[in-house]
Amino acid sequence: MSTIYTAAGSAQTPVSTRRSPNLLKRYFDAYCAWCIRQTLRATLDDLSDLELRDIGVARGEIEYLVRADPSIDPRGF
Repeated sequence: MSTIYTAAGSAQTPVSTRRSPNLLKRYFDAYCAWCIRQTLRATLDDLSDLELRDIGVARGEIEYLVRADPSIDPRGF
């Protein structure tokens, strides 16, 4: 890996080195989101139909709820 010097003489790190922590953070965040979705799916699958009805969810909607954007309410509220 080479070091790039500017006209002022200060050393700058190459662009690829600066982006790698951001890339790792994005992968880690995606992994954490996947783990949360898996936990949510397992929790909802363990509920009975009566318990799901109490929270306003049908068994067929579980997959949609797990994959949906959490900021969007599927009921339109």
